[in-house]
Amino acid sequence: MVLKSKMIEFSKTVCIETIKPGDGKTYPKKGDTVKINYVGKFQDGRIFASTQAGYAFECKIGVGQVIKGWDEGVMKLSLGEQARLTIPPEDAYGSHGFGSVIGPDSTLIFDIELLGIS
Repeated sequence: MVLKSKMIEFSKTVCIETIKPGDGKTYPKKGDTVKINYVGKFQDGRIFASTQAGYAFECKIGVGQVIKGWDEGVMKLSLGEQARLTIPPEDAYGSHGFGSVIGPDSTLIFDIELLGIS
């Protein structure tokens, strides 16, 4: 079964494509801890990072613990939502990149599932 997706541009640069809607009423707020499964990819589809089965990623959202595109994008997702965030360099790692993993000026794509909010 293929679900229809919907592209939403919520800032001048970061886009969210909903793959599977969440509950539509429970959204993370600045400072909340979120539990997320994700796969991070480059535009050519190469995977650079992901959570492992059974081990979700946890972070405080909206406070600079993660890249700006995550801080903005994850707060737009409702509990249980699966979405694709397309994040341009200025909202990711910019002209510096991230070590040897992410080169300068890389647009990043994250397939995310919001599992929990506390």
